[in-house]
Parts: sequence; C-alpha cells; structure tokens
Amino acid sequence: MKVCGISGTPRINGNSTILLDHALSPFKKEGWEVVQIKLSEKKILPCNGCDKCRNNGTCVIDDDMAQVIDKFRECDALIVSTPVYYRTPTAQLMSLFQRYYSVREEKPLSLKPGGAIAVGRGTGGGQAITINIIYTWMLSCGMVCVPGELNGVTARADAPGDILHQPDRLLQAEALGQNVLRIAASLSR
Repeated sequence: MKVCGISGTPRINGNSTILLDHALSPFKKEGWEVVQIKLSEKKILPCNGCDKCRNNGTCVIDDDMAQVIDKFRECDALIVSTPVYYRTPTAQLMSLFQRYYSVREEKPLSLKPGGAIAVGRGTGGGQAITINIIYTWMLSCGMVCVPGELNGVTARADAPGDILHQPDRLLQAEALGQNVLRIAASLSR
C-alpha cells in the first residue's frame, strides 16, 4: 500500500512539512510505501484555462504536474499540508489543485481517503479556511475526507521549526495520519 503526502510550502523543511512528516509516521510504522511530493522541489504552473485537456485528459503544460498525477494514480491515501498565505493555501498548492482539472474524468483520487494540515502565523490566520479549501478540493476529486481530532490539523507557527516546540500539534498530526490509515485499510478490504 502507498500513501502520498503533499507539502505545499515553497520553503524547504517548513513547519507544515514537519507536521506532514508526523502525519505520515503511522504509515511508515505499518510498512506502507511513503511518497512525499514537496512543492518546493517541483515546478507546477497555474492552469491557463485553455480547456484542451477536455479532449484527451492531458494537460498541455509541460512541467512536473504529470509526475504528481502519476503519484495520485498509484497512491491509496493522501495527506496535504500547507502553510497559510493570506488566509488561503500557497499559490503552489492552488496551482496543483486547479491543474487536477485535466484528469477530472479519470478520477485518479476517487474513493481514496485524505487528510489536511494548515499552519498559520496567528490564531485567526486562516487555518480553518485553508482546511476547508483542501477538503473541498478533495471532495471534488471524489475523495473520502478524514478528520483529525476535529477537522484537519491546524497549528500556529511562524519561524522555521516553531512547530517542534508544540508536542500537542505533533501528536494531532500523527492522530490524523492514524485516522487516514485506518480508513484506507478498511477501504482496501
């Protein structure tokens, strides 16, 4: 079995990536193959709205999105983590979400469980809005949205590594991973 984790931060090893690592740890313990897609290492351009993908299900933009789609086809579960930029996910993650449009008929994520993580600077920094955006995208892909303790995992962190001083948030990320793992295991039976 394979889980895919998407780190939406353009920063290397940001707080949202640290939480993603914790969310993926239950999968590692169970012997799953864990694949991380770090958008800081990918080039994914925004959708240009040409609609050419409607003819053949293939996007005309030549970048790393085709690799991401392949990972979506192969995975059995998905966890998405992002910092909050101006009360929404990063532009890199939004580009990925919108480019999924090219394979909407194929539905490579349909009926796969997914979880969401959002890290913002302040307590009202848009984390809830960002979690909602991620889960709305997952629902539009036909996914099964899995909650953490409540919804997805939200955290408040600013400087690199701040999240490491918040053991409760690290545990919440791991709990989200355990919930996604449990649903994925039950769906694979």
